[in-house]
Amino acid sequence: MFSAWHYAVLLASSVLIITWLNLSNDVYDFDTGADKDKKESVVNLVGSRTGTLVAAYLLLALGFLGLAWVSFEAGNMRAILLLACAIMCGYIYQCPPFRLSYQGLGEPLCFAAFGPFATTAFYLLQGSTREMIHLPFTGSILSASVLIGITTALILFCSHFHQIEGDRAVGKMSPLVRLGTKRGLVVVKLAIIGLYVLTFTFGLSSALPFTCIFLCALTLPIARLVVSYVEENHNDKHKIFMAKYYCVRLHSLFGAALAAGLVLPRMVPKINIARLGFS
Repeated sequence: MFSAWHYAVLLASSVLIITWLNLSNDVYDFDTGADKDKKESVVNLVGSRTGTLVAAYLLLALGFLGLAWVSFEAGNMRAILLLACAIMCGYIYQCPPFRLSYQGLGEPLCFAAFGPFATTAFYLLQGSTREMIHLPFTGSILSASVLIGITTALILFCSHFHQIEGDRAVGKMSPLVRLGTKRGLVVVKLAIIGLYVLTFTFGLSSALPFTCIFLCALTLPIARLVVSYVEENHNDKHKIFMAKYYCVRLHSLFGAALAAGLVLPRMVPKINIARLGFS
C-alpha cells in the first residue's frame, strides 16, 4: 500500500522536527559555550538565541501535529507512541536538565530515535488505514531500522572529530573526547564493517531480500571513502570537518539502496523456475 498524501505529510513533518533538533542543539550548545567557535551555528549566524529557540519549538509543534494527524488518519496509535519516543530521545539528548550528549550517550540515543523508533513508526503509518491497523513488526522492518540507525549514528559520531578541544573545554564528554581520534578511527572502521556484515547476515537469513545485499554492496566505494578519509585526516581538525558530510552521503546512498532492494522484489514478476525446466 502507498498513500502519497500520508507520505508527503510525514516527510514535511520529519523535516520540521529535524530542524527543531538542530536549532535547539545549537541554542543549548551556545549556552554552554560548546559552539563558541562554530561558524555554522545558527545562533552565531543570526545573532539571536531567543529567536532561534522560539523558531525551533514552533517547528517542533508543527511537525508533531503533522505526525499526530497522520497517525489519527491511519488509526494507528502505536506509531505516534514510537514517534513520541523518538522525539523524547532527541530532547534528552541535548536539552536541559538532561543533556545526555554531554555524558557521551548521543550515539545510542540517535540510533534508537532514527532507527527502531522512527523507521518502524513510518512503516506502520505508511501501510495503515482505519480498515487495517494491525500491521506486524516483521523481521524486514526491524532489520532495516537497525541498519538505518547505524548509518545515522555514524554521522553524529564523525561530527565530533573536529570539536574535541571545544567539547573538552566545556565538559562535554563526547565519545571522541573519551576515546581520542586514533581509537575513534577504529570505531568508524568497526561501524562500517558491522553495517555490511549485518546487511549480508539479514539477507542470508531472509529477513531482507537478496536484492538488498546486492544494491547495498554497490555503496561500498563511499563506505571506503569514509574510512580512508578519517584514516588520513583524523588528527587534522580542519580537514576532518568533512568526515560527517561523507557519512551523510553514505547514509543517503545506503538508505536509497536499501529501499530499492525492498521494493524491487515486489515490482519484478517472480520467475517460476520449474517452468524453465530446472525443477
